[in-house]
Amino acid sequence: MAQTRGGALERAAAVPAETRERIEELKSERDAVILAHYYVEPEVQAVADYVGDSFYLAKLAKTLPQQTIVLCGVEFMGESAKLLNRDKTVLLPEPAADCPMAHMVSRATIDGARAGYGDDLAVVCYVNSTMEIKSWSDVCVTSSNAVKIVRELPQHHVLFIPDRNLGRHVAQQVPEKHVILNDGCCPRHEAISLAELRELKAAHPEALALAHPECTEAILAEAEFIGSTADIIGFAEKSAASEFIIVTVDGVLYELERRCAGQGKRFYVTKTPPTCADMDGITLDKLVACLESGSGAVHISVDEDAARAAQRTLDRMLEYAAR
Repeated sequence: MAQTRGGALERAAAVPAETRERIEELKSERDAVILAHYYVEPEVQAVADYVGDSFYLAKLAKTLPQQTIVLCGVEFMGESAKLLNRDKTVLLPEPAADCPMAHMVSRATIDGARAGYGDDLAVVCYVNSTMEIKSWSDVCVTSSNAVKIVRELPQHHVLFIPDRNLGRHVAQQVPEKHVILNDGCCPRHEAISLAELRELKAAHPEALALAHPECTEAILAEAEFIGSTADIIGFAEKSAASEFIIVTVDGVLYELERRCAGQGKRFYVTKTPPTCADMDGITLDKLVACLESGSGAVHISVDEDAARAAQRTLDRMLEYAAR
């Protein structure tokens, strides 16, 4: 059905029944719920209670009754869940899983923009950022809601941090605003080869290229659809087309295969698969070990004033997104 690194549905189906049972026992013991990002391994997505993109997981985390949230994602996702759930335990199965882009902005860049534009500047922070960077900002966004939120902000000038590619995409969609770009990027999306994408398009001329806005401008120019991971999945599920080139981290193939099962749809990725080493480090064994030991607890890494400021950016994101 799909061109994957071993068949995502098959890998998920191979999770032993005893492993699933053990996870259910541990969840009950810890009053835990498992959240997983679309980019983690199929086996992890298959045992999670909820799977989604960054916006969905951030919004969902505030609504769950369980006292322990196990976040199968990278560090900034665990930090966001903790900021929104101060009284709960948030665990990361792989605490070393980081997002390089989350660190790619300096305080000097933000201070310089504020000095230049004053009150008519909004610092808009992609959720893929550290707790400290969020605390320097005015509002968070995700790739699902960045265009909507930037369009609705009262300020004319917007410093978009840390991702220049998503920022450029937002600027093109909201030309009435002055969007200032920061020199950061997702190394995984930045590395996707334009030549390899064009080779795929030539080999599969009927296939629609679905790209994440963290990709470069040249890659996005080749795409028939641009959207978040959730948007890409939804587009493929509803589309009448039968072939798709998936231009984002290939962990998303599991959900694509699952949602489109029985539709005869085929999915392709570039010859050099767009993988994320950090997401790939979040394994089923580490998830079980985390539940058993309670390891990987996320703590507030900044002082209380900064933590409150960071939390406000997430709260504002949820408020704007709900309008």
